[in-house]
Amino acid sequence: MSDNQDFDLSFLYEIADGSNEFIVDSIDMFLQQTPELLNTISSAIAAGEWATAGGAAHKLKPNLGFFGMLECQSTMQEVELLCKAGGQDPDTINTKFGWLNSVITNNLGKLAKIKSDTEAML
Repeated sequence: MSDNQDFDLSFLYEIADGSNEFIVDSIDMFLQQTPELLNTISSAIAAGEWATAGGAAHKLKPNLGFFGMLECQSTMQEVELLCKAGGQDPDTINTKFGWLNSVITNNLGKLAKIKSDTEAML
């Protein structure tokens, strides 16, 4: 797990095919759903509800790839599998999820700025 920015919107821009509205809508959906999923995972890990944490990690994982957060996506898969295996290594889960939560939350701020700048062009 690196401290580098894990973030690349090349795929989003490619499929948007010049549509700023698509970019704004896609980022907006991510900004709405991601904090809820992060909270669900965090609460479930704290409560030892491993199936819930694994399920929420599974839901969030493809969205991370869509926004070019490939290291986060890979680490989220590790968290998902560790949780679905019954949370036998809670320290590793907490460490990995702590890093994920920090990086993704930081990226949410960057995405909000990109969304705002893109909206200004509409």
